[in-house]
Amino acid sequence: MTDIAARATRVVAAVGRRRHNGGGPRAGTIVAFVTPFFLPFVLFYLVPVAYAMWQSVRVVRRTGGQYGTSYTTFGGFHQYAQVFQNTEFWSSIGRIGLFGIVQVPVMLFVALIMALLLDSPLLKLKSFFRITAFMPYAVPGVIAAIMWSYLYSPQLSPVVDLLKGIGLQPDFLGPGAVLWSAANVSTWLWTGYNMLIMFSALQSIPQELYEAAKLDGAGNWAIAWKIKVPIIAPSIILTTVFSIIGTLQLYAEPAVLRQISSNISSTFTPNMLAYAVASGNNYQQAAAISVVIAVITFVLSFGFMRLTSKRAGL
Repeated sequence: MTDIAARATRVVAAVGRRRHNGGGPRAGTIVAFVTPFFLPFVLFYLVPVAYAMWQSVRVVRRTGGQYGTSYTTFGGFHQYAQVFQNTEFWSSIGRIGLFGIVQVPVMLFVALIMALLLDSPLLKLKSFFRITAFMPYAVPGVIAAIMWSYLYSPQLSPVVDLLKGIGLQPDFLGPGAVLWSAANVSTWLWTGYNMLIMFSALQSIPQELYEAAKLDGAGNWAIAWKIKVPIIAPSIILTTVFSIIGTLQLYAEPAVLRQISSNISSTFTPNMLAYAVASGNNYQQAAAISVVIAVITFVLSFGFMRLTSKRAGL
């Protein structure tokens, strides 16, 4: 009996040493599973980010006058100073800030209402409505913008013709409406995606909670807003963070609408500004703009997550 216990102790110690040293089949299995994600993540995310940061601290110098040669050298924060002095950059930030303040709450509120309706026992044909609501997300953003640009066009849109027939004069591409036309495209495209995240969270709530609430006299409205919504608060926070990130990355919708509207400039959003600057071969300035956008995105999304998580007690 003592020999068996001793051999078992030696085996356990040997396994512990192998695990401590990173050897054995378990370490190899972990590496095999992590590598397919980690390698592309490094090559196509970390390396480009590092390269953009490196480019953002470089400047182009010229020697020999107009016909001399040019070279790049370390410029410190020169490119960032140029970004913060660029009025077009601040205009695009203000425009996208207004976009996010209005569009994100509206989109998430509609997504929440849709998720609650799909989770309600009173709704019939749930599968049909769930697929219908999620279907716009399956349409690529560029294709969705092209579809809506057709509906916005004064010369082509049947919607515009219908509204004119009842005495209205809509101008969806006018200077005061074009931002909200782009917001409408984004809302149509992403509401179903956010709804599905919230609906999935609702499906994980135990039915016993609803039964107990009904025994206490709670109706469907009280169950929805006093039980369901507080429980899925983490999902609402997650979709809000995703929406903040997506807002600061806005590009496809205004870029497509720009083809039919003169009220959208090439610097309409921060991403469009970075692309326009890069198209002028000023890659260092474009890299600096991209880094600033990334920092703003991180600060807003992380700050919102920390603030709301503390208030929700998560």
